Amino acid sequence: MPPTFQPGLQLCRDLYHLGVRPLLGGLPHAAARIGPGSEVLGFDTPRSTDHDWGPRLQLFIDPADADPAELAATLRHRLPKDIHGWPTSFEPPGARVRVMTATTGPVHHRVDITDVATWSRDHLGFDARHPATATDWLATPTQLLAEATAGAVYHDDTGELTRLRANLAWYPEPLWKRVLAAQWVRIAQEEAFAGRTAELGDDLGSRIVAARLARDVMRLSLLLQRRYPPYSKWLGTAFAALPGIAPVAAALARAVAAGDATARQDALCDAYEACGDRQNRLGLAPPVDATRRPYFDRPYPVIDAGRFAEALAPGFAIGAIDQFADCTDVLGRSGLTRGLTAAVHPDPARPPAA
Repeated sequence: MPPTFQPGLQLCRDLYHLGVRPLLGGLPHAAARIGPGSEVLGFDTPRSTDHDWGPRLQLFIDPADADPAELAATLRHRLPKDIHGWPTSFEPPGARVRVMTATTGPVHHRVDITDVATWSRDHLGFDARHPATATDWLATPTQLLAEATAGAVYHDDTGELTRLRANLAWYPEPLWKRVLAAQWVRIAQEEAFAGRTAELGDDLGSRIVAARLARDVMRLSLLLQRRYPPYSKWLGTAFAALPGIAPVAAALARAVAAGDATARQDALCDAYEACGDRQNRLGLAPPVDATRRPYFDRPYPVIDAGRFAEALAPGFAIGAIDQFADCTDVLGRSGLTRGLTAAVHPDPARPPAA
């Protein structure tokens, strides 16, 4: 029988306190479980244990204080073989995907030894110990920002890691408004299409448009509540956990399940109106009438989402990298995300020319 499942952040905490910290002596360090992994966002389940899950850590040290290679070797030979029955050794060593595997020899551990600046540059593409620039914010996928600010810090002697996470806690207000505006623009671009496609007899196309709009509303809802939207696997889970989100969630569920275009459009408008009301309550911009209306002289109910965008950030129609790029092989490479962002926002402080 496998050991009893417990949330990964608890298991990693116990690895630190029971296995790693006793071997460090007086070495200044920080220890955390951040970065990729379902447990970092709190979404792990017993299914997660089949790969890249288990007792693991990031250990941050100053290389001037200790040799990382020597410290890694010490951990290989002196770490406990398991924590609460979960092996601390992962096979195959050095592979991209690794699985907990019991051992009687050295432990091929997942205690990743680094320093804060290196981890930040490797994971985010910039050194977030310092205040991020507009380009830094716009070029960083929200999944990565979520991974850097979620999880748990178990120890931090210098406070450097804690400061990095505080720097990234949320967008500065001008950037927040721009990202929100871009999310409304995405809705504005397609909000009439659920009706128009159905008018042509294309029910499947109407359903697909409705699902795309539902996804954009989910991301908008997270942004309105100062939550970084995770990537698609976790988007619905993160959305459902938002306080007070039940009416929007119910409306989106009706939209994607509706058997006819009229019900589909009405349900989407229920969700738009709730999001518009939420934005008005935030006081980020002048209030906007959050009621549905026809799409110009066509009989498709919409919210006219562009009005909310203009109220927030006039002229900023294109936002952060994952609002205009949707390819994992792009979003996972900071060189590409920064290059694309620089091309789209050559001067990120100014709106594009008309």
